[in-house]
Amino acid sequence: MDAREILDTMLGHLGFVVDIQEIETETGKQLQVFTAENEALIGPHGETLEDLQFLLNRILQSQDRNAPRVQVDVGHWRAMRDDKLRQRVKQIAETVRATGRPVKLEPMNSYDRRIVHNALTGDPEVMSFSPNDDARVKRITIQRRIQGHGR
Repeated sequence: MDAREILDTMLGHLGFVVDIQEIETETGKQLQVFTAENEALIGPHGETLEDLQFLLNRILQSQDRNAPRVQVDVGHWRAMRDDKLRQRVKQIAETVRATGRPVKLEPMNSYDRRIVHNALTGDPEVMSFSPNDDARVKRITIQRRIQGHGR
């Protein structure tokens, strides 16, 4: 079974009626789920969506250890949320640029941290960094760029 069939089967067993479209993105395969019950599949703060994606990828990796990761989205929720996060990061960067004071963001998972870091990659004045530990959820700091350093 491929990723789309597995996700369709999982959601069918849970009683959801869905249409799933497979999309190739620059980061890999994405399964876009369309249903009348978006909120139930997304869950509070996207937690249910994250759990579905995690389970799907665990099943795929149990079949093939080298299976590429698949992203799951519901009604383009993740894309809209990512855009809001990028806009928020740009606003925070402007505040840091104006005040010179660093800002610590709320704890984030690796996916969200990557969005923050990528949003500031080309900024000559402001940078972001995460602590170098094994925590799954970390707080990013946005600060003025230190000459010779960069992210």
